[in-house]
Amino acid sequence: MSHDSRSPAPAPLSLAEVEATARAAHDGQTDKAGRPYAEHLRAVAEGVRRRGGDDEQIAAAWLHDAVEDDALTERWLEEAPLSRRTKDIVLALTKRPGEPPEAYAARILATPGAPLVKEADLAHNADPARLAVLDEATRTRLAEKYARLRALLGQGDGG
Repeated sequence: MSHDSRSPAPAPLSLAEVEATARAAHDGQTDKAGRPYAEHLRAVAEGVRRRGGDDEQIAAAWLHDAVEDDALTERWLEEAPLSRRTKDIVLALTKRPGEPPEAYAARILATPGAPLVKEADLAHNADPARLAVLDEATRTRLAEKYARLRALLGQGDGG
């Protein structure tokens, strides 16, 4: 058996490891309704699975807000043992401060696999039961924001 001086690439993270990493990274974080943020991540991952997404997209669903929320760094993502496609989807879904919705939607549409993950994200964000617990002004603002982004993504009126 010959030995190579290069170290082998680490095995890719399993979906269970990605889920555990995302849950730990967002530990203590809550959504706008005060619910544990991991509930949203689980719902998006399940939404991707229901829509026929593959393991790379499901991994991206678990991590889709990690960089944007500063739960994990972009450097962590780049160095993580994840597929390039998973990393690209997470980066596509990471909204930049001050970024116009049109530029954000264009990046999502240009990234293979990202539109399906964003569709699942928007579907959960716009869930009427989730929005119902918010005050009317917040509910209206978010509903309009999600509808505009769905229109920019060509995703119709709901999920």
